[in-house]
Amino acid sequence: QVQLVESGGGLVQSGGSLRLSCAASGSIFSINAMGWYRQAPGKQRELVAAITSGGSTNVADSVKGRFTISRDNAKNTVYLQMNSLKPEDTAVYLCNADLPFGIEVWGQGTLVTISS
Repeated sequence: QVQLVESGGGLVQSGGSLRLSCAASGSIFSINAMGWYRQAPGKQRELVAAITSGGSTNVADSVKGRFTISRDNAKNTVYLQMNSLKPEDTAVYLCNADLPFGIEVWGQGTLVTISS
């Protein structure tokens, strides 16, 4: 099994920065890819950024140029660096791990609030 714990959310002003962390534990060798999703009130969950076990990254157009996903293999942690934050980035951010056989694991989520 894989467990994910997110941290780093909070309240920042528009234009500010935050870094989210997602620490993985358990059977981490089975993880194919990890990603960050977000869900704002009344909206569907959307993929923000993902990184594969090989290091390839994918970033949503809505955050491209502002958000960066990276990982520290020694710490089994994936990061989401968020710069130039906008009020529309306000959401619960959730870490996701993609495992074999279509299995997905989710973290508990961390709230990011951007004030205008």
